[in-house]
Amino acid sequence: MLRKESSAVLLVCAVFSLTVAGVARAAEGDAPDVQTIVTRANIVAYYQGDDGKATVKMTITSKAGQTREREFIILRKDVVDGGDQNYFVYFQRPSDVRRMVYMVKKHVGEGKDDDRWLYLPALDLVKRVAASDKRTSFVGSDFVYEDVSGRGLDQDTHELIETTDAMFIVKNVPKKPEEVEFSYYTVAIDRKTYVPTKMDFYDKQGQLYRVIESKDVKVIQDLPTVTRSVVKDLKTGGQTEMEFTNVQYNVGIGDIFEERYLRRPPREAMR
Repeated sequence: MLRKESSAVLLVCAVFSLTVAGVARAAEGDAPDVQTIVTRANIVAYYQGDDGKATVKMTITSKAGQTREREFIILRKDVVDGGDQNYFVYFQRPSDVRRMVYMVKKHVGEGKDDDRWLYLPALDLVKRVAASDKRTSFVGSDFVYEDVSGRGLDQDTHELIETTDAMFIVKNVPKKPEEVEFSYYTVAIDRKTYVPTKMDFYDKQGQLYRVIESKDVKVIQDLPTVTRSVVKDLKTGGQTEMEFTNVQYNVGIGDIFEERYLRRPPREAMR
């Protein structure tokens, strides 16, 4: 009798295992290949419309609960959809950063570095941001310079490590690990909208140390748009929140991404 019951249990377990495996394979079979996934997610995150504009409120909170705020206007214009693009960030508040400007000329392609400049009005100085500084703090926040314009897809290898009903989970490993402080990062991508909802960064010892989350997503001009994001530094205990308002796409931004507009904001940044 015991032998029969044991056989029945083993049979049930075997059927269950085969069923789960079959469902997992079916889910994987329904998923696009990983390159398609990361390409679509990159378009949604950084290339909506031909250009874009938004007002951003940044709140920096220390481990002790002390807060600082920054407010700026961000302008973006694509040179090629999914490829090269340009950014301006014009700081408006508070007074210690007012009129400071950050400009990026993003170059897509393996081995290519973005060009970045920072205008410091108190010194009337245009400072070139070195490629080696791309992973350093952006104006004292928990975001880094590279977060503003995004990390190029060709800088990492990508692996689809999990597929759920709601998300694709992609593991990304840098091709040049000596240039970054992380060993890899994972991205959770919404299966319906392809909005990246969460990024987890792991240090050289494999410990989670940095998390970026999309907290609010709205549809603006028929395009899914992150309107609030938060980055947490698990080592320092600090966090930074960015809220996006007055978001507009296809506004017709001109050819303004030149050094002279660092000192003199164009009308696109003022209206």
